[in-house]
Amino acid sequence: MALSGLQIFKLLPGTNCKKCGKPTCLAFAMLLAQKKADLSECPDASEEAKKTLESASAPPIRLVKFGAADTQVQVGQETALYRHDDKFYNPTVVGVTVDDTLSEGELRKRVEAINALVFERVGQKIGVNAVAVRNESGKPDQFARAVGVVAGISKRAMILVSASPAAMKAALEKCKDKKPLLWGASKDETFAPMLNLAREYACPLVISAETLDVLAEMTEQAKTAGVEDLVLAPAAKRIIDLEEALVRIRTLALRRTFRPLGYPTIARVDGEDPHRECADASALVCKFSGIVLMTTVEPWAVLPVLTVRMNIFTDPQKPVQVEPKLYAVGEPNPNSPLMFTTNFSLTFYTVQNDVEASRVPSWLLAVDTEGTSVLTAYSGDKLTEETVKKAMENAKVAEKVKHRKLIIPGYVAVMSGKLEEATGWEILVGPRESSVIPKYLQEVWK
Repeated sequence: MALSGLQIFKLLPGTNCKKCGKPTCLAFAMLLAQKKADLSECPDASEEAKKTLESASAPPIRLVKFGAADTQVQVGQETALYRHDDKFYNPTVVGVTVDDTLSEGELRKRVEAINALVFERVGQKIGVNAVAVRNESGKPDQFARAVGVVAGISKRAMILVSASPAAMKAALEKCKDKKPLLWGASKDETFAPMLNLAREYACPLVISAETLDVLAEMTEQAKTAGVEDLVLAPAAKRIIDLEEALVRIRTLALRRTFRPLGYPTIARVDGEDPHRECADASALVCKFSGIVLMTTVEPWAVLPVLTVRMNIFTDPQKPVQVEPKLYAVGEPNPNSPLMFTTNFSLTFYTVQNDVEASRVPSWLLAVDTEGTSVLTAYSGDKLTEETVKKAMENAKVAEKVKHRKLIIPGYVAVMSGKLEEATGWEILVGPRESSVIPKYLQEVWK
């Protein structure tokens, strides 16, 4: 739990020596509470004070990383139960399972399908982050073989799923440089061996239990054993029970600062129906699961889950933006129409799609309005004749367009006079609604 300024003040020397650059220890304590100063600035702070403040300032949910190099992902370190309270920091890791019962050819085909689960949405690449190899055979050698094949061709972080310490160790020898996440520790005789493997190979560990009390007990035992990078897997037979457990873990970690449950979570959806799997996975993303594993490799079933994740983890205070520059729609020439819109992704791609639908090659200028829509930018003085003029100059529009005509959004027709005066270009007022652009370009543009 975060400490107040007065609580921090009681931990400081209280000498008002000014070595930290502040007039008093109390002033320094207040800045520490606001995270505007660092305890290292106080040369006389005791080790006890350092330890107490470090513990109090630690994130309520531990940050856990797995994967190596460009495949590494991270989960946890969240600070808000609801996005409007702050924002969410580490997007849910979406993974797909692979069973060791598949032949080598089938393994390769499935992993390649997982590698291909990458999509573009509003100018951003979204895709699956992890591949989870399951020890369905129960055999250490077969599991190790499958892990070796997957490790050689996968472009995603790896998760090893096995209840057998022997199988897990055999598999780790095939991919220890990949720093996989180990899923297989439960409250039985395998718990201690799994802890030993996690510590030996420096890999994070998933622990699973049917109740939160047992999970909390296991995390304390793991910490005592020297394993602190943990992921929680609440066991539940029904999706509704799993969602409830995930919400309770998140709430206890954030609202009560209950450290034994202050870890990211993982959940798996199984089923023969990709439609249901898509719905369940999307629900788990919404209910705070740090990692969600799916079994389907159908792009149409995976894309909605990735879209939900993208929407939830978009910072509500920072709109998704495109690069402010001049875009060619089709293959325009110096006599093709020129129009502008803002660099707010939703606005830009809507306009771009409607221009493409007209089949009239055109130039589309994205004006930097800090990611706000046309009317919002105009009312906030972020879309003015000067910002449009500057955007035209930066994009060197005059070098690519000869006719000196600029089509502006109909909603800001009022700025046409000042814009014409500022740029010296002829201003044409376009339609208010983007959907009318095809008709405008085909019938009005000349």
